[in-house]
Amino acid sequence: MTTSDPTAIDAGLATLARRAHALDVAVHTVQATVGGEPVATAACAPLGLDVPQRMYSVSKTVTGLAVGLLAAEGKVSLDDPVVRHFPEMAPVHPWLEATTLRHMLAMRGPHRSTTYEVRDGGWLESYFRVPPSHRPGTMFTYDTSASYTLAALVERTAGSSLTEYLRPRVFDPLGMSPGLRFLTGPDGFSHGGSGLVCTPRDLLRLAHLLLDDGVAGGERLLPADYLRAATSPQTDTATATWGAEFRGAYGYQLWLPPRGGWLMFGLGGQVVYGHPGHQLAVVVTADAQAAGSGDTKLLDLVLAHVVDPAVDGPAASRGPAPAHDAVELTWPAPRHDAAHARPLTGRWSGRTADGDPVELALRLDERGGTVSSTAGLVLELSFDGPVRTTVADDPAVITAAWSAPGVLDVRCAGHGDELATTRMRLVAPGDGTLTVQSQGFGETLDPRWTFLATCSPAG
Repeated sequence: MTTSDPTAIDAGLATLARRAHALDVAVHTVQATVGGEPVATAACAPLGLDVPQRMYSVSKTVTGLAVGLLAAEGKVSLDDPVVRHFPEMAPVHPWLEATTLRHMLAMRGPHRSTTYEVRDGGWLESYFRVPPSHRPGTMFTYDTSASYTLAALVERTAGSSLTEYLRPRVFDPLGMSPGLRFLTGPDGFSHGGSGLVCTPRDLLRLAHLLLDDGVAGGERLLPADYLRAATSPQTDTATATWGAEFRGAYGYQLWLPPRGGWLMFGLGGQVVYGHPGHQLAVVVTADAQAAGSGDTKLLDLVLAHVVDPAVDGPAASRGPAPAHDAVELTWPAPRHDAAHARPLTGRWSGRTADGDPVELALRLDERGGTVSSTAGLVLELSFDGPVRTTVADDPAVITAAWSAPGVLDVRCAGHGDELATTRMRLVAPGDGTLTVQSQGFGETLDPRWTFLATCSPAG
């Protein structure tokens, strides 16, 4: 097999990191292999290839594989009406009565979008109770509640959790991490649409399994017919509005980009791309939520600066790729000008335009300090580099800088079971007031993290 030029790929990684930072996108890890041999590896401490992370909609592909295995075992048929497996939900609308597992796997169900609200209960029931918008099998509509319902079906049929069902069949034979798990929805089922927590290296192992036609170590782990259908066009996605790479086709819980290959894609920029023709696998984990359409912009960067060099770069040799050192990624950070740093200590209070109270305490010197709220949240700052800390019981990385006279910028990246980023700009013009803009980005992040207010000194 002809390998790619690692020099070109490393240069592409550097470009990817630089352009991602310009968008305020945090790239956590990057892995690329050709023929199973690594051609690029990069990580941003404290995250790394063996550190678990939320993978969001990459979960859908894993859920789909579980359904395919159940079908191969004769426990379900992909042409089963879904309501047959949830008889307690009957009676249902005729369009839901006609909805099959195959429709749901291919995102050709009867709902125009996800039926549940993240903060509400009854996710499973919502799939059967929210009135459908159209006849199943006619349109592509991306619906995470369909994937959640499929996960519930797996658990009900198998009599075990999604993880327990897949562990002896797929996870353990691949050597996937023992801590791999799914978050659960409010009604207790594994969140098969968005709840996968695993390591980036786990995703690479999964990508290799798909590239090897479902066989690992000489043993077939995935049904050949299901995998062939899953990676073949089942639905035309020309109506998708998220970017060119999504306007190709959809298989079973997998995107099929126009450029070829297949794609698993999760909120925030979790990317697993495989191209069987080139035996190429690329895995990227990130948090791009602080940039508008950041995850799709990141995907474009990954394809242009990692995938394309791996596919099109000049051949270096035949045989395994040459070994090379891993590239170290860094956290996005505001640009710091030490000339603007100054001590600032005190307490300020005010209200937003909506009347919500804002109370902050600052204790800053030329090296760093803290920004805290009366709610008990404390952000530790250093102007010398990232601070690894805990915020609201979740691990986080904080970067901070004096970017202009009287202007302090703070960026807090949480990386627990939910990826969330908060940016704050504090402006102290010298008249005693403090104007604060806080922007919070995260699927279930408390909306109180987003506000704008001018505060006055508190007693």
